[in-house]
Amino acid sequence: MATIAELKAALKETLEARGVLGQLKARIRAEVFNALDDKSETRPALSHENLLINELIREYLEFNNYRYTASVLVAESGQPEVPLDRQFMTNELNVVEDPSSRSVPLLYGLLSHFLKSSGEKGDKLFLKSSAAPTTSR
Repeated sequence: MATIAELKAALKETLEARGVLGQLKARIRAEVFNALDDKSETRPALSHENLLINELIREYLEFNNYRYTASVLVAESGQPEVPLDRQFMTNELNVVEDPSSRSVPLLYGLLSHFLKSSGEKGDKLFLKSSAAPTTSR
């Protein structure tokens, strides 16, 4: 007869093999965060930049089936529950997509662009801040 420790080990191994254990842990973390989150506390308004960045990250997380992580991002950041429209995002980011790029998150396309357009060695993209974000997250 198997001991309790052996049963626990077998159950853990089975849940890990099925990919369920990680999902359960993420779900528990999300639920604990939601329980501790004070809904009565007002959050500062999201800056336009933070709204776009959070949406890029959410799209990436959901594409990769990190749904619980995405739910924590939305809850913690104050991002709207309904995702921003893809066309709105491309317009705001001044991005033109081809049909194949529409099947992956915008973040992949942006990264691909910068990896491919690095050009000659030593070419660097000069970044400057358009404005300081209105919130510090």
